Amino acid sequence: MNLPNSLTVTRIFLVPLLVVVLLTKFEGRQIFGVPNEIVGAAIFAIASLTDWADGYLARRRKQITPLGQMIDPLADKLLTLAALVSLVQMDLAPAWMVAVILGRDFAVTALRSLSYARGVAIPASPLGKTKMVAQVVAILALILSHGRRDFFPLGQAALWVAVAAAIVSAADYFRRFNLFVGPRPAELRPPGERRATDRKVG
Repeated sequence: MNLPNSLTVTRIFLVPLLVVVLLTKFEGRQIFGVPNEIVGAAIFAIASLTDWADGYLARRRKQITPLGQMIDPLADKLLTLAALVSLVQMDLAPAWMVAVILGRDFAVTALRSLSYARGVAIPASPLGKTKMVAQVVAILALILSHGRRDFFPLGQAALWVAVAAAIVSAADYFRRFNLFVGPRPAELRPPGERRATDRKVG
């Protein structure tokens, strides 16, 4: 297994550790003398850095593999799911906002998989990158606000940005999916296909 894929697998293994740190009620809310929100934020930050690092290294070293293309988005979804659901459990994030973000992620993943199966690659949306950055900021700020509310306004504002970007980018993905993969107009179809379709309609 190459280095980029190893980083992706490491991110997957960090997911249950993040959930344990965030949701376990440690004595004094500390782990080895460190507040558990600091430990949780550090774990999430490290996992998020591996998301950037594995893609960068895979492109730089030309080590893009089918395994990496399959497990990288899975690792991202698991990390996001674990963090956001934990925040709902901690009463730091509204459940409906988390549902919107996660629903968008799974819908877009399904669309991209379907388009890939049909031989069409839908490129990532710039709005999707905005959503990802806002999401990371929101999760980090909300984790750190547990026990002290200094970061809570920042986390809430970033979460609203993530939800808005999720909705708009989802609409953009659906539009591009219909454009690239949907039924083609009659004038763009080959003549033989056009005649066969016209006979069926008539």
